[in-house]
Amino acid sequence: MSTANPNEVVITRTFDAPRQMVWDAWTKEENLREWFGPTGSKITYAKMELKPGGMFHYAMKFGEHPEMWGKWVFREVDPPKKLQLIQSFSDKDAGITRHPMAPTWPKQTLSTTTFEEVMAEGTGGAGVKTMLTLRWEPYEATQEEIDTFNAGRAGMDQGWAGTFTQLDAYLAAKQK
Repeated sequence: MSTANPNEVVITRTFDAPRQMVWDAWTKEENLREWFGPTGSKITYAKMELKPGGMFHYAMKFGEHPEMWGKWVFREVDPPKKLQLIQSFSDKDAGITRHPMAPTWPKQTLSTTTFEEVMAEGTGGAGVKTMLTLRWEPYEATQEEIDTFNAGRAGMDQGWAGTFTQLDAYLAAKQK
């Protein structure tokens, strides 16, 4: 994890899969149900309309804990290169809510994900991989929300690491 500015988290990960496959894993509700979320979580509801102004509304369950709802509102959809969205915690009706365990977490965050095709080294061009870069920052946030976001970097790093591990496993299974 590195930072481009003091309030932005930037995470880059290279996946051993073609860009279109990684894009589809990230942008189709049936695929997101299979891998999205930190280790130990499961998507229990998902509905997506992938277009600018469209939404991905989902519920996530962690063991015996109550479901947590979230939503993405798409700002930019440029297949298979870029996805920009506003992310927030939600309720069953797709309203914006506060983080259930961190009431000063930003109500909204801006997420920009890019998907870049890269050649695997030593393959003579035969091995295509995808470098995914995720940029995440508070959006229309108060100073208290920005401070909470910045204080949560270790948890974000751990959560995204688990999420990307699950995506790695999902992509490997799809290629068999």
